[in-house]
Amino acid sequence: MKKLVYLLAMLLVFNSCSEYQKALKSEDIKTKFDMGTQMYEAGKWNKANRIFRQIVPNYRGKPQAEKLMYMYAMSFYEMKSYIEAGYQMGLFEQSYPKSEKVEEIAFLAAKSYYMVSPVYSKEQAETIEALEKLQLFVNKYPDSEYLPKANELIKELDYKLEKKAFEIAKQYNSIAYFESSDYEAAIKAFDNFLADYPGTSFKEQAMFYRLDSAYRLGINSVAAKKEERLNIAMNYYKSFSKFYPNSEFKEEVDKMNEEMSAAMQEFNTKS
Repeated sequence: MKKLVYLLAMLLVFNSCSEYQKALKSEDIKTKFDMGTQMYEAGKWNKANRIFRQIVPNYRGKPQAEKLMYMYAMSFYEMKSYIEAGYQMGLFEQSYPKSEKVEEIAFLAAKSYYMVSPVYSKEQAETIEALEKLQLFVNKYPDSEYLPKANELIKELDYKLEKKAFEIAKQYNSIAYFESSDYEAAIKAFDNFLADYPGTSFKEQAMFYRLDSAYRLGINSVAAKKEERLNIAMNYYKSFSKFYPNSEFKEEVDKMNEEMSAAMQEFNTKS
């Protein structure tokens, strides 16, 4: 009995493959459309995509074109070919602005760009493009059922850009080695970061590393610039202590302040 069931199953698979190959080679676009639809509904995205690709040009302007283009674009998305999916979905949105599927497609088009966004440590051109696409979707469909998810993706991409900017600024601090230009670059990088991301979750760390850079610059400065630079660093200390009186860095920043106060006193004594 089991052998019979197995043989029947194999026959069905063979027949299905045979029918698909016939449709693939057929000159009849309706046969191809029907087989492509069958493959699509069965979740066989690669096969559906392959056959749709043959007939897309033939259906332009025809009543079935909207359904075909929807399935064609979706097959790319299901195949994880996100760049092509985003492109094809964009074409669908332009071609069928009144379609009942247009909102879904517009969201998935934007999400396709999100899917190719790289890790924060790499170049973020795709992340910026994904943010632009998602923001356009939010602006165009403010009452969409996909709005919560779109906002979630935007938040995630924003965080990625934040982390990228923070790590770049932090790197300036890490590589600085008793060169005033290195410390000045680090301070400027953190100033820019805090201005660009005022609500960042990295604010405490950014303010700490900015203070650290200013402290090192001030302590190691030549006499002509020492007072000015120490004053700047001590002001950063005051700001940090005001915002984060119970910081995990408290012991470290207090020690910096003691050294800067002592250096300032010594400087004034010699002046």
